[in-house]
Amino acid sequence: MSFEIRKIGVVGAGQMGCGIAQVSAAAGFEVLLNDVSPERIEAGIARIAANLGRLVERGGMAPADKDETLARIRPAADFAALADADLVMEAASENEEVKRAVFTSLCNHLKPEAILATNTSSISITRLASVTNRPGRFIGIHFMNPVPRMQLVELIRGIATDDDTFAASRVYIEKLHKTVTVSEDFPAFIVNRILLPMINEAIYTLYEGVGSVDAIDTAMRLGANHPMGPLQLADFIGLDTCLSVMQVLHEGLADSKYRPCPLLVKYVEAGWLGRKTQRGFYDYRSGAPIPTR
Repeated sequence: MSFEIRKIGVVGAGQMGCGIAQVSAAAGFEVLLNDVSPERIEAGIARIAANLGRLVERGGMAPADKDETLARIRPAADFAALADADLVMEAASENEEVKRAVFTSLCNHLKPEAILATNTSSISITRLASVTNRPGRFIGIHFMNPVPRMQLVELIRGIATDDDTFAASRVYIEKLHKTVTVSEDFPAFIVNRILLPMINEAIYTLYEGVGSVDAIDTAMRLGANHPMGPLQLADFIGLDTCLSVMQVLHEGLADSKYRPCPLLVKYVEAGWLGRKTQRGFYDYRSGAPIPTR
């Protein structure tokens, strides 16, 4: 293969970006972590250090490996600092305008052969690639949340993605000891095309009074053997992200079965976005999750 990925740039030091930076550094890649402010980058690196510390405590990593992993992660104050990266992963919020703005600013700073990837969970890879100066070097690499624990990565080619880009991206994922599944470039790809309508249906079940939050989550945990209930999972993902994926499905496929539940819209309008805001389908402010309906 003609192109090898050695140095990774990550744009976005939130939960997903930090997870991608952590697993990449642990696998031996040099990582440059970027966000809109030095404070956010520092907070991201501190989060990674804390995650690695917990791994060491549980016996999942040697202290020396933790130190080596952290040493491979360096702050990138601006896009110019990503100039020598072989692969740049965008992990900004799930908002197409935000992502397009990132790509428009970022592209001119990258070397011509660099691969540009998006961690979008739902947005068209072809459409995002069209705003860049390298559609052939653009690809969807969708990690699952939380990145260090989840085994799967969806690899999505846009209509213009080169074979070499796809091959190099697959090798990168395999070096992380994760499993690749290949999806066509349709709204929400495979996992979220199936998962989010199920969560949306659980919210409709609550909205229509079929069951309470506790009844619905207990039913799916014990009746379908899911590790967590769909409303608990929605809070973990973020209700704003759930809504944006449902909107992408609804607009992209024009099928009423993907209509976001009005109750989901109401929670997002209230700013009750789940765990990250301490309130969603559960209230987390007391420490123990309490159902809000």
